[in-house]
Amino acid sequence: MASLAAAPAAPRLAADPRPHAVVIGSGFGGLAAAVRLGARGYRVSVLEQLDAPGGRAYVYRQDGFIFDAGPTIVTAPFLFEELWQLCGRRLADDVELRPVTPFYRVRFDDGQLFDYSGDPGAMRAEVAKLAPADVAGYERFMAASERLCRVGFEELGHVPFGSWQSMAKVLPELISLQSYRSVHGLVSRYVKDERLRTVLSFHPLLIGGNPFAVTSIYALIAWLERRWGVHFAMGGTGRLVTGLVGLIEGQGGLVRCDARVAEITLAGQRATGVRLATGETIAADVVVSNADSAWTYRHLLPAAARRRWTDRKLARARYSMSLFVWYFGTKRRYPDVAHHTILLGPRYKELLRDIFERKVLAEDFSLYLHRPTATDPSLAPAGCDAFYVLAPVPHLDSQVDWRSQAERYRQVLAQKLGATLLPDLETSILTSRVLTPQDFQDRLSSFKGAAFGLEPVLTQSAWFRPHNQSEDIERLYLVGAGTHPGAGLPGVLSSAKVLDRVVPDAAALA
Repeated sequence: MASLAAAPAAPRLAADPRPHAVVIGSGFGGLAAAVRLGARGYRVSVLEQLDAPGGRAYVYRQDGFIFDAGPTIVTAPFLFEELWQLCGRRLADDVELRPVTPFYRVRFDDGQLFDYSGDPGAMRAEVAKLAPADVAGYERFMAASERLCRVGFEELGHVPFGSWQSMAKVLPELISLQSYRSVHGLVSRYVKDERLRTVLSFHPLLIGGNPFAVTSIYALIAWLERRWGVHFAMGGTGRLVTGLVGLIEGQGGLVRCDARVAEITLAGQRATGVRLATGETIAADVVVSNADSAWTYRHLLPAAARRRWTDRKLARARYSMSLFVWYFGTKRRYPDVAHHTILLGPRYKELLRDIFERKVLAEDFSLYLHRPTATDPSLAPAGCDAFYVLAPVPHLDSQVDWRSQAERYRQVLAQKLGATLLPDLETSILTSRVLTPQDFQDRLSSFKGAAFGLEPVLTQSAWFRPHNQSEDIERLYLVGAGTHPGAGLPGVLSSAKVLDRVVPDAAALA
């Protein structure tokens, strides 16, 4: 439990007199925040509890295979470019981002395919094959998505919502864009075919939201992808992590692993640093938490210091689903399998109700299959393929005992994949590992094992979400999926960009 006792001010080292910023966690939000703070004159220390940086973007190396643990879809690459530019460098000097097409291959339960891409003509053709009467409606939906992207991402994604007044200013425009609808509800206004509605509304699942509940602002993803494309980092997403660590170190900052933060130290209501699980204390002028926002408030700060984010409020909030992820490598290649494949099950709305509302582990499922070796064969030994398959599942309120259920569930997924896209799968596996909701809690410190923090419904978005500048604690700032603007690489990178507006300049603290 954190202490309200005063902690000493951050020492000024003779060799480096800059104000000190401590960043808790080395996910993309934390690394981006560190680069931005370093560019503004701070000495930055990033503290990571795992043995390597990345957080959810951790990299597993196993039996000659390289597996990205989490994010693999890179959109809005200019947000990465900005970080390199702040250091006087070019992203392309360290990381090659290669466009992926189609963005996704959607496979319906009966085997019918839909190639989802950023090519307007190709998309019209795909829509015409699936639902010819909905082509015009699809075009109108994309026009709506463009408007949502302009407002929700380009104009508001990096704007802090630190007061109700800031929210009130944009409410009329949000209402005019029908942000009170769900994503599926908005899509349904434009197209009638249920399959096409599914294809155009699944995107919120990539950021932890139920398409039938998430605010329609997130329909902006369709245009964001068309505008900037979907890319893959050659060598794996871990190359972006390594590149960002290099930028931080080049600024004179430090990324320290095996450093679990046990509490944020306070002087009254002001953050003064952190205490590690080992007992070591580290003083800081500002503290930035890239840890899960609910975890930060519930486990790193004392209840007495929290007025808004009380234990009761956190317990009653709505959280994203969790994930079951199976990483595996095969001794053969599957050249007909796309880089990104969405395998839809027999149910859509009812399955999502089981996951988000009933919180039961259903017998059926929809899957996201990632085959990075379709773009970069170097991630597996010669003649082999690397994969992970991801199944949305309820978070830990489901009471599923994953220690006993994980292998059974993995086998069910393997049977499905073997019967559809990956023949002879079970006899072709060379290496395997799984990540369960229990791991999201125990390994990644995610409250309830939710993979994306708070669910992005309207009443938990923008001003209603934990603020980037803590409402409760001075000089404490939050980045990552659990704060504004939300999950996904563009969201967490934008959360770090918000800090440019709310963290004081280093010169003001020197």
